[in-house]
Formats: sequence, structure tokens, C-alpha cells
Amino acid sequence: MTDQTSSSEAAQTPASRSRLALITGASSGIGQVFAHRLGAEGHNLIVVGRRRERLEELVAALPGVSVRPLVADLATDAGVQAVAEVCAAEELSLLVNNAGVAHYMPFTVLPADKASELLRVKVAAPTLLARAAVPGMVARGEGTIINVAGMVAFGGPAPAQGRAVYTGTLAHLVALSQQLHLELSPQGVQVQVLCPGVVATEFHERQGIDLSAMPRMSAGDVVTASLRGLMLGEVVCAPGAERTDLLEAVFGADLAAFHGQSPQLAQRYRMS
Repeated sequence: MTDQTSSSEAAQTPASRSRLALITGASSGIGQVFAHRLGAEGHNLIVVGRRRERLEELVAALPGVSVRPLVADLATDAGVQAVAEVCAAEELSLLVNNAGVAHYMPFTVLPADKASELLRVKVAAPTLLARAAVPGMVARGEGTIINVAGMVAFGGPAPAQGRAVYTGTLAHLVALSQQLHLELSPQGVQVQVLCPGVVATEFHERQGIDLSAMPRMSAGDVVTASLRGLMLGEVVCAPGAERTDLLEAVFGADLAAFHGQSPQLAQRYRMS
């Protein structure tokens, strides 16, 4: 189901009116904080979520901001198409691909429909929404895309039973964002992948996981890191990683492996 309505608009300058941000998963957690922070900075907002009542609460909480709620389920083709059409039609300054779902369970028992939902929400939706928004950004010579992933994206070799598909989707967002940065930055489009650790939101509660005893970062700190990271020119923003050299080592090793190949069969695969 999709629905787009208008909300109250405060008197704004022409410059602030020209700044339009679309945020998916805006009804709670990190997305909600992005909405409040960007609204306070002068952005008009299009907020996307599955729960109409939550979006209406967000509209009411931002009386001085132009907010358009868009009810859409990004786990469906219809939902992705509806939001993609808005991304293509509007002059977006900023796209925040934040919508998320987890479905932590062993791969052998993960239902196909839940695996599909994961892939749609965290792979297909951000890819297709960015694809819809980018031509306009390139034509205008400016724009920003933030893809919200997580530090689990770097946890492929780590023991984390029940997160194989989820980890894969976040790794996709990291690689996608890095490649989009290389392709689009010369054309004025900035791309960031935001990789927080465990965050104090409803995300895990909706999976039936109680992490209340675990130290967690606030959603506000995550958003602060993201916006500051944009100013610093970071492509990969890791809010809780004090040592950025560790991330640089990961990416350096990736490049070394990529450039370390040859057209010759590696010795270990040759018959003796």
C-alpha cells in the first residue's frame, strides 16, 4: 500500500526549500533521528515507512518542517516502485536508504519469504532507489546518498550464527557504495555507507532479541557521525571505530587481493 499526503509547511527561504531529503525507515530509530536532524538543518522531507500512524506522529513532531509521509513496504515490488518514482520525479538533495530488517536465524531454517524480504529491503530497494535518484543528481551536479549498513558487513569470517543473509546484504551495501563513490564523485554526487555497531533502537526488539544489557550506541550519535563523516569526506563511516586505520587495512587487503591475481592458474591448483 502506498500513500502520499502533505503536511504543514513553515515559512522558509528559497534556499532551504531547494533542499529535499527522502528517508526510508523514517518512522523509528536511526531514520527518525535523521528526519529530526535534517529538518532542523532546513531540509524539506519525504519520510517513508510501513506504518502510517508512526509517520503521522513524525509529521506532528516536526511542525516547523515541510514533511510528506509516504507509506510503502519496501519488501514488495509495488512499494519499491512507488518510492523509486518519487526519487526520480523529485529534485532530491539527499537520499537516506535506512529501511532495515534482520530475520536472524540459521540459514537452513530461514524461510524463503523472509530471505526474500531481507534481499528486497537491504539489497534491491537501496540499489533501485539510488538508481532512480542519481540521474537527477548528476544532471544538477550535486547530491548525496547515505546507505545504512552496519559493522556486521565486515564480519563475514566471524562466528555469527543466523546472520549469513543479513551479513551478505550489508556487505553488498558497502561494495555498492564504494563503487558508486568512484563513479559518481567526479559528477558532484557524494556517497556514504554508514556502518554502526549495535544501536539502541527497536530493531532487535522486533526480532525478539533482548540486548538491553549490552552497551549500545544511541541513534543520535550514529546520525551525528554520519553527518560529520560527510563533512570529512568519508565514504565508509564507522561511528564506533576509533582506529580508522583498521578499516583502511581491510580495504587495502581487498585491493591487494584484487590486484594480486593473474591470468595464470595459481600454483596450489596445479597437478603435481
